[in-house]
Amino acid sequence: MNYFRVAILCLVLGTFPVLAETAEEKGLKISTEVEVRDTGWKDEVMNMKMVLTNRHGEQSERDVMLKILEVKGDGDKSISVFRSPRDIKGTALLSHSHKVGPDDQWLYLPALKRVKRISSKNKSGSFMGSEFAYEDISSQEVEKYQHKYLKDEVVEGRNTFLIERIPVDKYSGYSSQQVWIDAERYIPVKIDFFDRKSQLLKTLTFKGYSLYADKYWRAEEQEMINHQTGKKTSLVWSGRTFNNGFKASDFIQNALKRIR
Repeated sequence: MNYFRVAILCLVLGTFPVLAETAEEKGLKISTEVEVRDTGWKDEVMNMKMVLTNRHGEQSERDVMLKILEVKGDGDKSISVFRSPRDIKGTALLSHSHKVGPDDQWLYLPALKRVKRISSKNKSGSFMGSEFAYEDISSQEVEKYQHKYLKDEVVEGRNTFLIERIPVDKYSGYSSQQVWIDAERYIPVKIDFFDRKSQLLKTLTFKGYSLYADKYWRAEEQEMINHQTGKKTSLVWSGRTFNNGFKASDFIQNALKRIR
């Protein structure tokens, strides 16, 4: 076959074959669409009830106020403030997520009246005794992972894309994650987290989605189950409002000490 003649003919007829989309390209495309659809909300404030359940079924509850600021060109900023129980009241976590490089996080301990920086090497540690790690609390920018489409799958009656994402951060507590994305709404349905030995560690399930401002989907509950310890943490959200007029100066270290 004369490939040169075939190429000339294709050029004349405009019939060059379209290269097939790779699994990596499709995975990145889907993950990017998830992020694009969830932009423009500016800021949020909400109440969160954290329910910790041990392997014997015993429960304890914590009440938290969460504020989030959307940041153009970078990751979001957030402050989580514990309001109860009494022994941790006033404890607060400030997170500055980044698209590239490690996130910045600080924990305010009211009993000591000091702000403690969370080392990037310790992001896999438990957040306030829950099954959520510090790295789970930060916003999940596309740039933090390598993405790969695995397959289509039906989950609880909804068509989803199954995506594998591998953390770029070498200090991540996870070797990989498998994320089920609703194929219609482009929102996460479930995430499986695999530890550094590639064993299934945790599963995060998003429940009871509601639509805000005719555009932004938010889960009213998130449930994280640790398969290796038998423990569970549920986050139940209420009182969510957008466009509260927050500024970047509301999300600095000194702001932690002013929170009541």
